[in-house]
Parts: sequence; C-alpha cells; structure tokens
Amino acid sequence: MAGSSRRSNSRSIFLIVFVLALFGLLGMLFAQRISPATAPSSDSDVRDSLKQFTEVYEKVEENYADPVNADKAIYNGAIPSMLHQLDPHSNFFDPKSYSALREEQRGKYYGVGMTVGPRNNKVIVIAPFVGTPAYRAGIRPGDIIAAIDGKATDNMSTSDVADLLKGPKGTTVRITMLREGSDHPLEFAVIRDEIPRYSVDLHFMIKPGIGYMHVSGFQETTEHEVAEALEQMGDLKGLVLDLRQNPGGLLSEGVGVADKFLKKGQLIVSHHGRSSPEKRYVAAHGNGGRDYPLVVLVNRGTASAAEIVAGAIQDHDRGLIAGEVTFGKGLVQTVYPLAENTGLALTTAKYYTPSGRLIQRDYSNLSLYDYYYNREGEDNNTNHEVKLTDGGRTVYGGGGITPDVKIAPMKSNKFQETLLQHYALFNFAKHYAIAHKITQNFEVDDAVMLDFRKFMDSEKVAYTEAEIMENNDWLRSSIKSEIFVDAFGQEEGLKVRAETDPDVIKALDLMPQARALADNAKKVVAERNSAPVTR
Repeated sequence: MAGSSRRSNSRSIFLIVFVLALFGLLGMLFAQRISPATAPSSDSDVRDSLKQFTEVYEKVEENYADPVNADKAIYNGAIPSMLHQLDPHSNFFDPKSYSALREEQRGKYYGVGMTVGPRNNKVIVIAPFVGTPAYRAGIRPGDIIAAIDGKATDNMSTSDVADLLKGPKGTTVRITMLREGSDHPLEFAVIRDEIPRYSVDLHFMIKPGIGYMHVSGFQETTEHEVAEALEQMGDLKGLVLDLRQNPGGLLSEGVGVADKFLKKGQLIVSHHGRSSPEKRYVAAHGNGGRDYPLVVLVNRGTASAAEIVAGAIQDHDRGLIAGEVTFGKGLVQTVYPLAENTGLALTTAKYYTPSGRLIQRDYSNLSLYDYYYNREGEDNNTNHEVKLTDGGRTVYGGGGITPDVKIAPMKSNKFQETLLQHYALFNFAKHYAIAHKITQNFEVDDAVMLDFRKFMDSEKVAYTEAEIMENNDWLRSSIKSEIFVDAFGQEEGLKVRAETDPDVIKALDLMPQARALADNAKKVVAERNSAPVTR
C-alpha cells in the first residue's frame, strides 16, 4: 500500500507541475495579446490563480471521502473546464484522444479494416472494408465478435473492441466470431496492415455526365483524394459535392479542395487573430477552366473547413449551396503537442470567407450541450452581418453558411425508428444474403418485401400494412442498401442510398439553376471590370 501511495503522490505531483506548465504556455500566448501597461498585474493574477489551484488540489487529495484519480481530476476536470471558459473549440487531448486526433488527421491507421458497432449488448461487424485484411479473411457483416486473442468481449464497449483490433503492421490478431447459420465459433487469424481512412468515401457518375462526390472530412489526404476522384470521373457536365455531416478538419486541405473549383488567384479564405497578422489563402492552381455546374449539399453537421469550401464557392457564385444552415464554426485552432503524449487545441484566430463574412455562431451564455445540439430558432438572419457575392447577391455571416436553396431536413417517423431500434433492416439483409445469391442488378421487388414482412413477424416487430405502404420507397431503398453492403461492401451500399436520397435528387434538379448562377456572375463581373473608372 505504501508503494501504491507513493506512486499516486508522484503522479499527482507530476500532474500539478504539468498543469502549471500548461498555464505557463497559456500565459505566454495571452501575454502576446496584452499591452505592457497591463502585463504586471495580469502576471500577478496568473501566479495567484496557480497558487490557489495547487492549494485546492492538495486539500482535495488529502481530505476527499474517496481516493482521488489524478488523471480524472486534471485531464477530465481542471484543464477542459479552464479551456471551455474561453470558447467551445479550445480543447485538451489526453494521450488516448490525442492519438485518435493524429490518426484521424493522417487518414490511416493499423488494424484489420472493418467497422464495428453495438447490437443487443454485443459488438458486431457492421462491414469490412473491401480489400482489407478483414475482408480477405472472409469476415462478414453481422458476425459477432466473441473474443480477441482469447479475451472475451463481454461487457466491452465498441471503442474497447476497436482498440484491441488495432496494432502494429504485420502482427497477427486472433478473432473469435459467432455467425448465424454456423454451429461453432469461427476463428480468424488476421494480419494487421495499414488501413486508409478515405475522406472521399463515395464518388461515382450518378447520371450521364453528372458526378456525385461525398467528402466526409478534411485530413492530410483529402485534397489528393478529391483530385483523384475528379480525374476518375472524367469530363463532367455537372457535379453534386456532398458536404453533409462533414465536421471539417485541416484548414490547408479545405483550401486545397476549394482550389479545385475556383479560378486561379481567387481568394478562398483569410484568417487573423489578436496575436497573428492576417493571412490570405488564394487558389494557387485553379480549376483550369472546368466551369461545369456545381451544387454543394450542406446541413447542420457541415462545419469548419467544410464551411470554408462552401463559403468560397458561394461568395464567388461558383456553385449553388443547397440544404440547411451550416454549423457556424469560424474559429481556427492551433494544436500544440504537450508532455505525456497530450495536446492542446487553442483558438488563435478567426477565419473569414472571401466576401468578409465571419460565420462563427454566438456561443455566449450557452452550455456546451446547447451550443452543439440545441439549434432551435437559429435559422433566421436577424442581426447577422450582410455581405455581397461577386455577382452582387446578398449573403449572411454570423451563424453558419445560409444556403441559396433551403431543403428541409428529412425526419424519421415512428415506424422507421422502430425498425432501426430493432436493427430490423440490418438483420434482414444478413439473413437474406445467406439464402440468396445477390447480383448487381438486384432490386427489392414484391417477393423481397413479402420476405421482409415474414422476417419482421418472426422477430416480433410490430407493423401495419399502412406503415409499409407509407414508407414503401424508404423501405425498398434501405433494404437494397443493406443487402448491397453485405454482398458487395460498404461503398456499394452507400451508392444505393445516394441514388435514392431526396436531397441528392433535388440537387440534380438544381443543376440548370447552378449554371445560370455562375453564368450571371461572370456577366456581372465582366461588366464591372469594363466600366469606366470615375475619379
């Protein structure tokens, strides 16, 4: 016990020193922003606060009713609370979350290559990625992960299981699976490999001459992935660029992606802060004259670097923005690596779209929950700053990117929610694929729907014929998508969803309007440039 106590005290001392060092870093950063006249009193205030913090922590550790977990108190308590007093996006990363951040930014990790998720208190395979070790080993959607390297997964979280599947390249992980239709557990010895995390997770020709591309985030490979996708789609007559649920990522990659659609030399974004001079990012290469109509789909989950892309396209009238008002993140974070494999993401600047819009949403007097999840009543433009696009159209700042064409979000009904809660679609697809050979021309006909009804009866999922009829299109699309994931991989399932997505269908209908918008802007700019200058 004495040894354990010494280790605890040693750990606590380290963390207090670490906090003091972190406060010192913040002090140096903030010192750049205050005048010499105020610096002495500010430094004194910081020293007093640090002393109080140390005294409070020592009293807590000595006298609290239960043993104090130093990591929890410091990493999960003191530091995040301090940062969240500044803004919602300044953040501290403990070793695990910092490692996950770097993995996400790099766009790759080492593991077996599959998505896992919870089902009925078990962790199952949602889908192996095509071409990965898990896919080549024959692991299938719906397989229950019973053990990893002999360690039972009972009571493990999805993230715990995912962590056990990851490991150094070339190492072997032994996975025990339970599969419907198999009397005995299946054993897989899978050799880990480098697994890419594609940010362009889907691109294909959705109609003759019209491409579709979904970008899920902005990481170190995104600009290259977008360039490759555009090249593979060839001579486009139009493009739907889907940025829905894209939380952003690396500013440089957002700039690189916007560059692919604008003219060389056009401003993409600028940013500056109290301690950093203005920095402007312009299109270094441009689109090479490829001015096909462009419709950009956005929603409330479109944020940060994704808003930079949408804002630049909108301000230059290059394409039509359709969907919902975006998230509204206009703060730039600099990530500082710290001791013990931790990191600090600190807001150091604000970014502005080409027209000069700051799109950061107001976060004063809001809890973190309300800031991120409670968006009611924010879609109006009252008191928001007003700017003009190249073609003279009015656009708004101060609360995300307001789309040119608003599309109301799709809302699920009780029947759809019931099916999802019972995993009925996923389980039916797994069940159906075992008994049928699926080809690429598979369609959900009346016979498949009859099988689905029988399956729901066997699973005791309540439904009415009226609900089936009211949700007919959604049901057929969802069933086909799940079956294609099972038979051909996740990308093919996503393709089915995109082809039947009402927002995507609306975007295709908007192509003529997108062309007219760009053509009119060119005309306005040309007239403006040719007008005589009055002095």
